[in-house]
Amino acid sequence: MLRGRWLLPGVSLALGAGLGAALTARRRPEPEPEGLLSLLPMVPAVAAAGPPALPELTKYGLPGLTQLRSRQSYVLCYDPRSRSALWVIEQLNRDSLSGASDRAACDFQEDDSVHEYHRATNADYRGSGFDRGHLAAAANHKWSQQAMRDTFYLSNIVPQNPHLNQNAWNNLEKYSRSLTKHNKNVYVCTGPLYLPRTEADGKMYVKYQVIGKNHVAVPTHFFKVLILEKEAGDIELRSYVMPNCPVDEKIPLERFLVPIESIERASGLLFVPNILKRTNNLKAITAGASHS
Repeated sequence: MLRGRWLLPGVSLALGAGLGAALTARRRPEPEPEGLLSLLPMVPAVAAAGPPALPELTKYGLPGLTQLRSRQSYVLCYDPRSRSALWVIEQLNRDSLSGASDRAACDFQEDDSVHEYHRATNADYRGSGFDRGHLAAAANHKWSQQAMRDTFYLSNIVPQNPHLNQNAWNNLEKYSRSLTKHNKNVYVCTGPLYLPRTEADGKMYVKYQVIGKNHVAVPTHFFKVLILEKEAGDIELRSYVMPNCPVDEKIPLERFLVPIESIERASGLLFVPNILKRTNNLKAITAGASHS
């Protein structure tokens, strides 16, 4: 019997443009800025001596809007400050994991859709001591060579401790794929975390390294949220956090299970209520639960 807590409906969702919206946007082109501007609240008309109306404020463009990228294998929300993604969502099932795609035919490449001021380069990683760690894993998308190639854009890559990348994190990615054997779909949302810690002066600080001339941020931790869609329509949620440091691959993965609220508080994201609008049959599995 799985031990966990039942999530109650009625909580609001706001994962960037919304997790549910992002999932349905897998194949949709990125919205034009005009469409996004139309969503902003309109400022009432004012006298000439008052503050400018919204059209005046936006006529030269806004400094930044949520940067969504929709590719064959994933939807990504980009963070220009860290030179990597805030989150990446992908859909796994038995069909997506089979195919003849060849990882050796893929190369890490800059994401030309990101402004040159805000993008990472391969030179940033060279000699840094960090792996180019995938958020959406290449092995998740054997169904299409292009889909696998898309996972090698550096916008989908983060500086990751080599031991973690090649061992415990790799085990979590393999486990995510194994869940497709007993579930209709497995939706995977992965991203970096920058968590505070207490320093010698007793105060808490958020401190992280940056690498390369573009100052690519090195996360302190990573999260992975798995949404398991059962054949019968039930939904199960499993959420993991791992530190960006060497982790003994023999530690059971359930030791890294955390309440989804802890990731939401740390990341500024909210994950599940759009799912709850469709069904109340959502179970969240936390540390100490057995896996089936």
